[in-house]
Amino acid sequence: MTANDSFDRLDDDDYPAYTMGRAAETLGTTQGFLRAIGEARLITPLRSEGGHRRYSRYQLRIAARARELVDQGTPIEAACRIVILEDQLQEALRINAEYRRAAESADPPPVV
Repeated sequence: MTANDSFDRLDDDDYPAYTMGRAAETLGTTQGFLRAIGEARLITPLRSEGGHRRYSRYQLRIAARARELVDQGTPIEAACRIVILEDQLQEALRINAEYRRAAESADPPPVV
């Protein structure tokens, strides 16, 4: 691996660059919270060769949203479900917009 390969990973939202301790510190939460949202299947951290949990920036954004809901009084299981549904909706809207752009750029069908 070259130095450029390492730097390219810094821009990858899915690269598991954060240890559990660093992720908890970044989010201002506890490691227990990260374990709880993992148990609720909101995020599944990757594991290092030594078996330690590693989190990506994308996973940290998802965890931050769950923490926001929990801080507002939403039970953790419900917060995780809400975040999952929000993420699914965002993806569906993105796909819908792609289809819409493709349909608008396509040639209209011939009139018979």
